[in-house]
Amino acid sequence: MTVLRLARSELKRMTGGLLPKLTILALTMVPLLYGAVYLYANWDPYGNLDHLDAALVVEDTGATASDGTRLAAGTKVADSLVEGNVFHWVPVASTEEADQGVSDGEYAFALKIPKDFSANLVSPGSFDSASQAMLNVTTNDANNYLLSTIVDKLTTSVHSTVATEVGEETANQLLTGFGTIHTRMVQAADGAGRLADGVVQLRDGATGLQEGTSSLSAGADDLYAGQLKLRDGANQLTDGAGQLSSGLSVLKDKTASLPTDTQTLATGAAQVAAGNAQLNAKFQDVAVQLETADQGLRTRVIESNTRLVAAGVLTQEQADSVLADFDATAASSPVAAAKAKVQTDAAQIQQLADGAESVSVGAAQLAAGTPELKDAVQQASSGAEQLHTGAATLATGGQAALDGTAGLAEGARKLDAGAAQLASGAATAADGSRSLADELGKGAGQVPNPDDAQKSNLSRVMADPVAVSNVSQAKADSYGAGLAPFFLTLALWIGIFMLVQVMRPITQRALASNAPSWKIAVGGWLPFLAVSAVQATLLTLVVNLALGLNPVHPVLMWLFMLAAATAFSALIQGIVALLGSPGKLVVLILLVLQLVSSGGTFPWQTTPEPLHVVHQVLPMGYVVTGMRHLIYGADLSMIVPTVLGLLGYTLLGAVLSTLAVRRNKYWTLKTLKPEIAA
Repeated sequence: MTVLRLARSELKRMTGGLLPKLTILALTMVPLLYGAVYLYANWDPYGNLDHLDAALVVEDTGATASDGTRLAAGTKVADSLVEGNVFHWVPVASTEEADQGVSDGEYAFALKIPKDFSANLVSPGSFDSASQAMLNVTTNDANNYLLSTIVDKLTTSVHSTVATEVGEETANQLLTGFGTIHTRMVQAADGAGRLADGVVQLRDGATGLQEGTSSLSAGADDLYAGQLKLRDGANQLTDGAGQLSSGLSVLKDKTASLPTDTQTLATGAAQVAAGNAQLNAKFQDVAVQLETADQGLRTRVIESNTRLVAAGVLTQEQADSVLADFDATAASSPVAAAKAKVQTDAAQIQQLADGAESVSVGAAQLAAGTPELKDAVQQASSGAEQLHTGAATLATGGQAALDGTAGLAEGARKLDAGAAQLASGAATAADGSRSLADELGKGAGQVPNPDDAQKSNLSRVMADPVAVSNVSQAKADSYGAGLAPFFLTLALWIGIFMLVQVMRPITQRALASNAPSWKIAVGGWLPFLAVSAVQATLLTLVVNLALGLNPVHPVLMWLFMLAAATAFSALIQGIVALLGSPGKLVVLILLVLQLVSSGGTFPWQTTPEPLHVVHQVLPMGYVVTGMRHLIYGADLSMIVPTVLGLLGYTLLGAVLSTLAVRRNKYWTLKTLKPEIAA
């Protein structure tokens, strides 16, 4: 069994009736439905932006420039936008209405020119009130996300145009100002010459002033010497009066409590005298009581003797002897000594009481006289204080006068020095003003004084000093042409992926034959290759002829599409043949990975780092790059390595398919009853 017979057998099976033929036809059209239709829908979206309604609000009230011209920049910008017809501009009366229309989806976006737009444009003419002119844009991503990017480009273009126009006008005014400066500097040079003549007169007057200030300085020095002596005498008087005032102040402080203290002394002395009198009275009473007790005791002895004599107990001689013994004993007894001591102390206490009375009288007299002494001391202290204050005032006044005279002398000296400096400075100023006049004359010749033609040319350059010269080595003619390499490649993969839904990667009849495994594998792949080649050819024809892609290398592009279809069909057929139904999921996963890593829209280098590996391993990224070079006419040196790489992916698919044939030649229970049915 040959490879072609295997392929022809599978193709015959698939075209044996009307429905299989229609199925093959539909599968052939899948890349057209995905690739060509998508490109058709997005071929030139920027050319249809005039179908989008955009709100335009013009509130600008205009402004007057510094040269008196009237500027209505807002109206000019609005007219330019309407004439450009990039969008369908709808004039709206107010900002609120425009914002509400954007929110409701009535308008794609809103461009609002505020009332101070022109005023801010001319504000750079004033250093104090320069402000940026604003263009307010309201967008809503709920209307369309990419629309915000398109509007940003539009407003950037408007901003650049207006900025260039206003910058040119401002630069023109600046250059006109240089001519004015030139004229004013010529006038300033003339004025500086007249100033030099006046400064010469000032120098002569300053010389005479210096002579007068020298005499004033000498007189101020003599006055200062006399007031210095007066200040020294006043200081000595102040010191003496201060010492006297301090002494009397101390005396006044010491005697301040004297009346109170003497009164307290008098009161205490009176209390002591009264106490001594009471003590004396008590001692006298004690002496009398002792005497009475002594006499009463002797009387009792006599009465006792009388009773004893009457009773016959004692004789009269014995009784007299007892009385005599009693008297003798009483005279030498402690009681007699105590009585004598009390009588002696009573006499002394009487003397003390008399002395205390005398002290009390004297203290009372002292207390009565001390207030007059206190008043006299206070009067003396007040007088001394007044004397000190007056002397201090005199000394202060003398010092102030001395300071004033010193200031006068110093001022006179400074005035003399200043007059000298003025004279010297006036001489220098005379020379400098003459030099100023000369230099101003020279500088006026160096300040630009452009004519109208020069100002016009310089204004244009200053307003837009940088121009960009774009050199495009390869350029897509339209938005659709820019997306074509990605979507043509993607359409090929999806179209071939759809083939495995109805075509068998390997037929059971071929597996039952004795043909070599590689022949069976290639025979299973060739139907996929044939259909995918038709898909690639139809897709290329429709895109080139119907959509007008107009690639620079149309034949090479078609051959490259066939090479891509060969590699894609081999890979997809090999994976599904080896893995069965799960292989379809693997092919879908590979599709998703290549969608995000092939660099079809944004450069693949901008994707996360792990996707860089996917880009370098899987084929779609290389096909997209090769298609760009062939369609846009870029360098073709990378086409041959890319085709060789696609050949390698084709061989990889053949190897996977061959392995699948070898494995599937041996049937198992899973072969008869697979876990997942195709």
